[in-house]
Amino acid sequence: MRALGRLAMATPTAAAAQMRPEALALLPPIPLYRRLLRAHRKLPPEMRLLGDEYVKSEFRAHRNVENPIHIVGFLTQWQLYAQKIEGDAWRDHKMDKATLDKMSDDQIAQLYKLMQTIQNPDAEDDSK
Repeated sequence: MRALGRLAMATPTAAAAQMRPEALALLPPIPLYRRLLRAHRKLPPEMRLLGDEYVKSEFRAHRNVENPIHIVGFLTQWQLYAQKIEGDAWRDHKMDKATLDKMSDDQIAQLYKLMQTIQNPDAEDDSK
């Protein structure tokens, strides 16, 4: 995520247009990371642990991305997630088919693995 200078010049995307008007500007990676971890504080302990680990691994995995389109998309989606967590909109949220159709096979596999972890958290502990 070294292309921070390019982020300042980025125009709002369609996803950013769905955000509240005062939140159209994308947060830089580190303040967004902190905001996500703070938002997880109000979750139940097991959900907070899972969410914190997931956020940390995703930000670590995308640390050296240089493509500005990927950076803007990554930050936009995490900012939308932060707003949902802060506003409790995540409780009734369903993923639409259009979003699923846009996902790669790797992303779908990762989502499936996350779903399995959420539904049966003890299975991961037993396999270690």
